[in-house]
Amino acid sequence: MQSWIVAGSLLLFLTDISLCQTPSTRLTLQDCIRLAQTAPSSVRLARQQIDIAEHGIRQARANFLPQISIANTFTYNSLLPGGNFSFVSLNGLREYYSAATSTVELDTSGRLRAILGRARADRDVARADLILNQRDLRRTVAASYYRLLLAHRIVDVAKRALDEAISFESRARILFESGETAQADVVKASAQVAFLREAAQAAELESRLANHDLASFWTTDVAAPLTIEDVLDEPIPPLPAEISPAGSYLKRVELQILGAQLRGFQADARRFRADLLPQLGVTYQYGVDSLQLQWRDRGSAVFAHLNIPVFDWFKARSAIRQAQIQGQQVGTNRDIFQRRFSKEYQDVVARIQIVYSQIAQTGEQVRLSEDNLRLTRVRYEGGEGSALDVVTAQSQLAQARANYYNARIGYLNAQADLEVVSGR
Repeated sequence: MQSWIVAGSLLLFLTDISLCQTPSTRLTLQDCIRLAQTAPSSVRLARQQIDIAEHGIRQARANFLPQISIANTFTYNSLLPGGNFSFVSLNGLREYYSAATSTVELDTSGRLRAILGRARADRDVARADLILNQRDLRRTVAASYYRLLLAHRIVDVAKRALDEAISFESRARILFESGETAQADVVKASAQVAFLREAAQAAELESRLANHDLASFWTTDVAAPLTIEDVLDEPIPPLPAEISPAGSYLKRVELQILGAQLRGFQADARRFRADLLPQLGVTYQYGVDSLQLQWRDRGSAVFAHLNIPVFDWFKARSAIRQAQIQGQQVGTNRDIFQRRFSKEYQDVVARIQIVYSQIAQTGEQVRLSEDNLRLTRVRYEGGEGSALDVVTAQSQLAQARANYYNARIGYLNAQADLEVVSGR
């Protein structure tokens, strides 16, 4: 019985270990974006800015509510020779004051509503800025992701080319030792190996730097190798007839930010204009204002104050005009942005169309270069070709493979840029 208990406990222990172990998975682009968004970044700062703007709205709304306070004051008024008080305006030798005061500002000039409008505009700017930072972060992470993916493929291309060059060098040495070829062929093959080994080292360095770049979005351990999902082997979907609706660039978040900024300057102009209009306020007091601290002397008082501006040396008018000019600047920037966004949109559309056609062309380059290398090797083995032809074919094949992967990555980057310029 005891042996069964031990065996069961061991089985449970091994089961817990197997459950705790998670198989290593490859990071997809969405995984990298999610990790970057959860780490401290400009996106988190933008979210904090929204919270700041929300508190600004609460403060602006509080201006419409009565402000209540309790004041307690004791005043001593010294006597002068002859029985006169030092301060004539005071009521007696000692004065006790304790009253609750409630003050409310009636927004007859529109100043409080303008302050609330500015706070709401700041909140809209913060929200749009969050969307902008999220979009830019996704695009930057995608660029780093594709850079690492391309670097992995270029490393593979360089290693395959180097292996082919080493194989040819060994074959050339064997033929030279048997007297079937010249020493110049060995020299050409060795030089090709040296060049391709340097290219492989450069590709490896680029791969490490790309790994550092991508990992830095969410961790400090940037040297740890990242295992990412390779999407270059997936089939390319056909290019749609209409890549994106015309005028979609007008949905870009930058234009939304400009609209919120314009509303903010309009609110500022209304707030400055309120300085030229009458403003009414009401104050209510209840408490004791007496020569003796006695509750029976309590009473109420209501004060209404109307402030009518007369002359301010054109200060308010200048501030109004300043806010209006700032609003005009926003309109000018909107026109500039629309022209620039239209150009960026057409550039991306043209790039997608051209790069898509280049993928098929570079794929054909790879196929022809592979055939060319195979045939030149056969001709060289048969004594009909030169080593220079083989070396040239090796370089041509490596370049063709690099061109193919560059075209694939260029197409993916162009699609990511299309998401940005189309306002999606």
